[in-house]
Amino acid sequence: MNRNLTDTSNLLSKLTFRKAWNGLQVLGSYYFSKVTKKALHKGLPVSISFEPTTSCNLRCPECPSGLRSFTRPTGMLGEQLFKQTIDELHSTLLYLTFYFQGEPYLHPKFLELVQYAAAKNIYTATSTNAHFLTDANARKTVESGLDRLIISIDGTTQETYEQYRIGGKLHKVLEGTRNIVKWKKALNSPTPHLIFQFLVIKPNEHQLAEVHQLAKELEVNEVALKTAQIYEYEQGSPLIPSIEKYARYRKEEDGTYKIKNALTDSCWRMWHSCVITWDGLVVPCCFDKDAHHRLGDLKQSTFKELWQNKAYAAFRQQLLNSRSQIDMCKNCTEGTQVWA
Repeated sequence: MNRNLTDTSNLLSKLTFRKAWNGLQVLGSYYFSKVTKKALHKGLPVSISFEPTTSCNLRCPECPSGLRSFTRPTGMLGEQLFKQTIDELHSTLLYLTFYFQGEPYLHPKFLELVQYAAAKNIYTATSTNAHFLTDANARKTVESGLDRLIISIDGTTQETYEQYRIGGKLHKVLEGTRNIVKWKKALNSPTPHLIFQFLVIKPNEHQLAEVHQLAKELEVNEVALKTAQIYEYEQGSPLIPSIEKYARYRKEEDGTYKIKNALTDSCWRMWHSCVITWDGLVVPCCFDKDAHHRLGDLKQSTFKELWQNKAYAAFRQQLLNSRSQIDMCKNCTEGTQVWA
């Protein structure tokens, strides 16, 4: 079977009648809201993201973790908070991402959390810089039941790689990748589905063909070419690629840059998913990196209570009224990732 079809089949195997019905409720209420411009929400999230930690070993220039620029505290996800949320949502939850900010493998019980969710029949995924995929961790990763592992590899030579992944070592990324592939074979496991994510920036855009070749040689399942989010993009940036297809921003006649996204007054993410920070704050999506839009706190209420609370309803209504007035939405380019 085609490797991508194997991954899709694995995802669909997690689907139950209850999860499907929940998804239809969410989808129906989203389109009703989009058409009527009145925020209605039925059901529970199809997907959530849990942040294992805000800590990171690298210093990437457009990442709050790398820049150490958070105003919110750094910490580790509590096991009890995680389990009580999964226990509450597992019957309707299809997809769980173990990532927001930080490096997940720095959490000492990360793979135990993965195993807990996997045992609840939830599709699990994470993203890593792969510096901690030792032989032992690689085996534990495969054994945990993790369904998808995204490895950030933003260069095929150390010279290129370190221009964005500051403090990183490409040989560690390659070693970690080989360890995962080795243990998938040794344990005869089709998972995790392995993806090389290549953040296309001007310093590495000449290596697009090379990353595909490298993935093939290492037996990586997919390559994802992702556009880079730039915080101060209006006057340009040395990171904005010259290949227009992979730039989130276009150059105007006056020399300034604008985001390509038209920012329509709707957002599917606000109906089907959310992000939970390491300390239990629920925020709208991954663009709220510093958790400015705090729609609830799992230390003070259940997830179901906050998912339908007044703050969430008001935020969804604000999106329908004028999404362009929400600051974090102004740099949003949902869907700007190319699977190759």
